[in-house]
Order: sequence, then structure tokens, then C-alpha cells
Amino acid sequence: MTAFDTFAVVDWSAGKRAPAHPSKDAIWIGVNRAGVEQAPLYCRSRQEAEGHLRALIAQEVAAGRRLLLGFDFPFGYPKGFARKVVGNKGTLALWDWFESQISEDASGDNNRYEVAERLNALFSGPGPFWGKSHRDRWPGVPYRKQGVRFDEVAERRVTDIVANAASSCFQMAFPPTVGGQVMMGLPVLARLRRACGARAWPLEDISGAAVVLAEIWPGLVEQAVRGAMQARGADAIRDREQVRLLANALAKLPPDRLAADMADLPDEAGEEAWILGARIRDELIAAAQAGTAPPPLRNDCFALPPGVHWTPVEEALAHLKARMQVVTPLQIVPLDQAMHRVAAADVAALRANPPLPNTAVDGYGFAGARGAGSHRLTLAKGRAAAGDRPGVVAEGQAIRVLTGAALPQGVDTVVLQEDVVLDGAEVTFQGPVKAGSNTRRAGEDVQAGDPVLRAGRRITAPDLALLAATGNAEVAVRAALRVGVLSTGDELVAAGNPASDGQIFDANRPMLLAMLQRFGHQPVDLGQVGDDRAALRGVLDDAAGQVDVILTSGGASAGDEDHVSALLEEAGAMGLWRIAVKPGRPLALGMWQGKPVFGLPGNPVAALVCTLIFARPALAVLAGESWPVPQGFDVPAGFTKRKKAGRREYLRARMRDGRAEVFASEGSGRISGLSWAEGLVELPEPVAEVAPGDMVRFIPYGSFGM
Repeated sequence: MTAFDTFAVVDWSAGKRAPAHPSKDAIWIGVNRAGVEQAPLYCRSRQEAEGHLRALIAQEVAAGRRLLLGFDFPFGYPKGFARKVVGNKGTLALWDWFESQISEDASGDNNRYEVAERLNALFSGPGPFWGKSHRDRWPGVPYRKQGVRFDEVAERRVTDIVANAASSCFQMAFPPTVGGQVMMGLPVLARLRRACGARAWPLEDISGAAVVLAEIWPGLVEQAVRGAMQARGADAIRDREQVRLLANALAKLPPDRLAADMADLPDEAGEEAWILGARIRDELIAAAQAGTAPPPLRNDCFALPPGVHWTPVEEALAHLKARMQVVTPLQIVPLDQAMHRVAAADVAALRANPPLPNTAVDGYGFAGARGAGSHRLTLAKGRAAAGDRPGVVAEGQAIRVLTGAALPQGVDTVVLQEDVVLDGAEVTFQGPVKAGSNTRRAGEDVQAGDPVLRAGRRITAPDLALLAATGNAEVAVRAALRVGVLSTGDELVAAGNPASDGQIFDANRPMLLAMLQRFGHQPVDLGQVGDDRAALRGVLDDAAGQVDVILTSGGASAGDEDHVSALLEEAGAMGLWRIAVKPGRPLALGMWQGKPVFGLPGNPVAALVCTLIFARPALAVLAGESWPVPQGFDVPAGFTKRKKAGRREYLRARMRDGRAEVFASEGSGRISGLSWAEGLVELPEPVAEVAPGDMVRFIPYGSFGM
């Protein structure tokens, strides 16, 4: 048997239609795809859940991924029960029998107690089904278990005994209402088998099956669920945690271990079914408790090859890109908390947009094209408006339709209301009219299963609109990257405090904190520390327990008072990058107690340039984003510049009258040039002479996310 690529677990416990806000006692679907946890799906009804499952199956099959789909209710009854109901046809025929007998409306009202009465009539004495919501209704179903006989069939299956499951598939009411879940679940399984080609384990051969249905109970990982509930606090929903953790646990099991658990079952499993994982409970618990935090960065991730003196900008960027990896854990959040967060996994449309064919205009709908000339149609009663359930229109009739309305059966073409003349109970219009005019096809925007969000994208407001329109209420995101900012040097004073002669106000810290906020990270102000190595060590030690990344400014070179680089050197995880860039050059990169440290130059101009060019893309990857490349534009120069070979230069610049002009002074101490500028002009390493009108590359601050 080949391994599975995607694991989904369904909690089927639901009564009446659940509220719009995610809640307990509803249907939840947990998904892990290719080892990545997806946002659990919240379903308000069984019909909605079945639609989500069909979309999930279609998506996985289309992508060539093998899916294991687990449900938390019995797939079979104790030995001998199926023979009582469907003769020798077997358990899968019993599924079809339940599908033919069970009915349910959108509110959750169903006939399961009536079906239980019909089944009890096949047995002598009271039962085996017992428990009901009203003592005075359904006389064929005992209210309590007392007196119920299990002499014709056992109360529990062999797998229930192995798994130590106290519940019975004959108990219809009073928690745990497993009997009701079975009756409402088996019809769905029957339809999924028939419509989607799924196969049921262990009731049939699953070798080569793209989609496998299996019975699995979240109670197997209850120990892990309790821990997750405690960690989430008041916002925890047990059903959500169960399906999430169990899907993750299945994905983490070695494929050969899972295959072994699915093999060598007792003979009874071929009729009664079997609980997946019942024999490897401890392994599932360990896998569920393993967590979702990514592995830490290597301690030598910033090491450069020996002998490197001056590193070209492109080499430095390539080195960072190759060595950086996400360090933030995965979280599941509702859409109203997802703005500016980084998507942790691909998200697919759970529903087509639009879900049904609909009209793009106000007008009158009918079937088929019409040729040139006048056409008269009988006007059907009523109308179709947005939100109405589609009706039926007879051939040769037209119906009033309003913009956005789902097209009734028998309607595929709409003519504008301005082009129609009403004459009593008839409408008249002039042809020709093409079939499909003024209508939208179902899924013409997005098909169910289509990708609507890619992992690594920072979520925007339009992304939220697309996610909501396609049925996604939650999304898996990365926790915000916590970036500490620390200024070093005896000469620094925070703005607003008195400054003595020889001291300067700290410009870097407010600038860097604001930049990180705009980049979408969580800035953490670590303050300022003087030229005191012991004090700096203490601040870094404290910061390592608070943040994911540390940015320092000053002390990053190799002088007597460059304590940042000295401490990183002591820690054995420092790379002093001498980059062929102006302004900038020295960049101290290293690890402090497992946290990456970016030692930026103390000069504000160089600190800004190094942050934009080097730190920003590295931080993006650490946060879970794709490596960002700033968009530059070739524009005419409005300045003159002679440049030596050897270093890439970044000039403070802005656009005026269609040309890039640069700040009058290239002095790296001129902070006013940063505020004056609207971006940077990038000049490559070779020697260059720029004259007015020559094309240069201008990168707006906006391209850096500022």
C-alpha cells in the first residue's frame, strides 16, 4: 500500500444547525496536507460538511495526492446485524440501506428515531436501539437501556473492546450519542463511495485507492487534546482541537507504521469495521504532542566560506536566501484576525464562486438563443432574486430575474429589462440574443478546489474577500515574527532626554521599530545599552527569551568598542560580513542562544540601507514569507554621478518631472536625506558615469514595504 499525502479527520457530532460563529457541538474537519497543518473547517450542518468533503476529495484527486479521510463514528455494527437488515449483502450494502431510509432537512431535523423503530422491529424483545429525545414518542425505541436485550447481536464490536470504547452504536440519545452519529453518517459515506470513488477500510480492498475512508476516534489522543485545550485557554473548542491534532498525528506517523496498523486485523473487522489507531494509541499521542514549531536555525547559518574578504551584494543575498528558514509556529485564526498575517499553507476554495449560474443584470430569463426578429414569451409567476433558492421555469416561458439571482432550472439566458416590452402576462423583445447572454457560469471565477491563497503570502484585504467568498472561515497563518531592536553606544541618548556635549539622539531605534511595523512584524523595543560588554550580554540574554530575531545598531565592526561583534565571536556563531556595498559594508551576523542577530551599522543611513537590502528579505523568510525582491523601475537620471568600480551603491533619491534626482550630499551622516528621499537609486558594481537622461534603476520605498 502506498503512503498517504493528505490526512483529514471529521468530528461528526452535530444536532441542529450550528451558529455562524465557530462553536462546539458542530462538525469540524481537520486537514494535514504534505505534513503541513491546514486551518480546520467549521461546518454548520451535515449537508455543508458533505459539500466540503466532496470539494476536498476533488481537490486532492486533481492534485494527484492520496487522501485518508477519517470519521469518528462506527463504520459497522456488531456481527450479525447487517444480515438481519440486508441479508448476506454485507456491511457496504447496509450503508446503502441507511441512505435510502434516512432523511434530514437543512435545520437538522431528521427521522433517525423512526428508522431505529423499524430496525428494532426486526429483533425480538426491546432494542437493541435505545435512547430518545422524548419519552412519549417513538414507542418502538426504549427510553432507557434497562431491559434492552443483546442476545441476537452483541452490544459492542470487537474493535470497541480493543479500544476500550464505552459507547455503543445502539445508543441513540444521552451522551455519547454514537448511535445517532452512525445513522446520520453512513448515508454520507455511501454517497462518497459512489460519487467520489472512495474505498472503505477495512471493508474492502484499498490498494491503489486514491481516497480511503476509515473509522478513527479522537478519544485516542485525549491526553494531547487536554494539553492543547489548556494552552489555548478560553478560546479553545474541543472538537476543533481533536480533529486538528489527530490529523497531524496521522501525518507524523511513519508510513510503514501506519500500514502495519491497517493490516493483520481480526476476521470480525471485515464485517464490523475497525478503529484505526486502536492498537497504536501511545504512538498517536506522542505524534499529536509533537507540536508544530519549526526546527531552529543552524548555529553556523551565517558562516561565510574561508578566505572571503569583500562579498558582492548578490552573493550575500544568495547566501541569506539559502540559509534562512521559517522560525515562527503555525496558528489557526478566523478571517477577521488574518489581515497582514503570513499564510502558513496553501488554501483551496471550498466552494465555487459563483456557486451557481446566476444573472449579471436585471431582466428576464429563459432558455436558449433567439434569432433575429421579434420574440414573445409567456411570463412565469414570481421572480428570481439574489438569495432565492432556484425554482423551475417551463419551456417557452420567461421569468423576472434580478442581478445576482441563481438561474432557475430551465433558464440559461437573460435579456436586459430595458430591452423588453411587457404586455400583460407576456414579454416581447427583439433578437438576436446569444445563449448564455448576461449570465455568469457557476465557478467561472473560481472552481471548488482551486488554490486561492499560497503559502508564504502576506494576507491582504482582497485575499480576505476571496477566502470568504470561497467558503474559508479560518486560515492557517504563522505567528507574528517578534523582532527586538537594540541600540548600542555611550554616545546615544533617547529623544526627549537631556544630551550632553558629545552625545547624540538615538535615531536608529525609532526608525527601525517603525520599519518593522510596516514590514508586518511585531517590533519589540529592547532599549539602549552603553559600551559595556557585560551589560550588553545581559540584554541579549533577556532578549533571547522574548523575541525571535534581534536587530542591533552600532558595535558591529571590529573596533575596541564593537561589543556586538565581540560577543557573537565569543559565542562561536559570528560572521563579520564585509559587503561590497555603499553605504554599509560591515554587517555582523550571528546567533545568540538560538536566536539570529543582525548587527547593523550605527550610522542611520547605512542602517536603513542594510535593513532594506539584507535584513528585510531575511526577516520575511524567518516569518514564513516567500523571499521578497523589491520592484525597481528604469527611469531617466536627473543627476550627474561618477562611480568607481567594486561596490554597489544606493543613493537616496526621489522622482520629479519623470526623472530620478538624488540627494545633494552622499554623506552617510546626513539623516535629512532619508526623509527627503522617496526611494533609492541602485548603481551596480562596475565603474559608471551617469549623465542626465541616462537610464538608472529607481526602487521606491514602497517596493520595500515602507
